[in-house]
Amino acid sequence: MRIVAVCGVGIGTSAILKLNAERALQRLGLDADVSASGLEDVAVAAEDAQIVLTSSELVDAVRAALGRSGTEVVVVSNYFDVDEISRQLDSALG
Repeated sequence: MRIVAVCGVGIGTSAILKLNAERALQRLGLDADVSASGLEDVAVAAEDAQIVLTSSELVDAVRAALGRSGTEVVVVSNYFDVDEISRQLDSALG
């Protein structure tokens, strides 16, 4: 499984989300390849991803960039809250 963490500019914030997504997956006992991407590169970065994690502010832009790819876009409110990320991933994968 592939997951891409996306922020608006560069990969600074998405790197934080990536790290915490990896922690959440570990808690859930799941294995996935998690990468970080900026919004401008999301279409390429998420080409074979099952899930894209992003903020509510970026969800429309991410969906537009992905087109009809079938990749699920999951909104995370707090990139530092591993519990929230765990719940969101569990729900998306459940």
